Amino acid sequence: MSYRIKSGDTLSAIAKSNHTTVSALMKANPQIKDANKIYAGKTLNIPGSRDSFEPAKGGAKGGGKTGGAQAGGKTGGADGAAATGPASQGPKGSPFDIAKSHLNKNAGSLKLEKNGVGADMEDWVPNNVNCANFVSACLEQAGQIKNGQHHNAVLGLQKNLDNDPNFKRVSINQAKPGDVVSLKTPGGHHVVMFAGMKNGKPQYIGSNNINSDGSQRISYSQMNYPIMSVHQYRG
Repeated sequence: MSYRIKSGDTLSAIAKSNHTTVSALMKANPQIKDANKIYAGKTLNIPGSRDSFEPAKGGAKGGGKTGGAQAGGKTGGADGAAATGPASQGPKGSPFDIAKSHLNKNAGSLKLEKNGVGADMEDWVPNNVNCANFVSACLEQAGQIKNGQHHNAVLGLQKNLDNDPNFKRVSINQAKPGDVVSLKTPGGHHVVMFAGMKNGKPQYIGSNNINSDGSQRISYSQMNYPIMSVHQYRG
């Protein structure tokens, strides 16, 4: 999403109205050298602004009911996803297993870790829009994509996987745990990984907006949003 600066705007006010930070705006707009100097008529990139999981209008925020499916669902333990069939594997492991090892971690804390998935996540991404950041990092850790294919926007990651001959599009009925599922939400887009079937419905694992402040945490989820694509690694 882009925003055209109007007379009287400040970077802090723009950041607040778009649920992001001044630091994130400056990283997404490297042409800005001084946060106190922006100019009317110029266009800003708003980082991750349409890539979060946003509940349907009238639904509960975060982990409430949306579209008939619970956003957060239970995490970890025996009530988590029941994986069906072998997980998708990369040269360095399974992105599904890698994601599971981070269940219940807040994305805001995970992206600051110096090793593993945290090291591959970009720490400037706002805490409420880390879904593509997390999935990209899991794919990197599994060796399924390279660092240059990492993308913090759902559609950007989808395009990178479409252009990668190591990935193919499949139906949700052909999905393996760890396959990348891009969803169309009322507020934009969301990306997760397939985590098996539960009660006859697909279950996912990813960075979801289930914290009370709207920030994301790694969790299982079942969402009835339209599926835009399912990408499966060919390896």
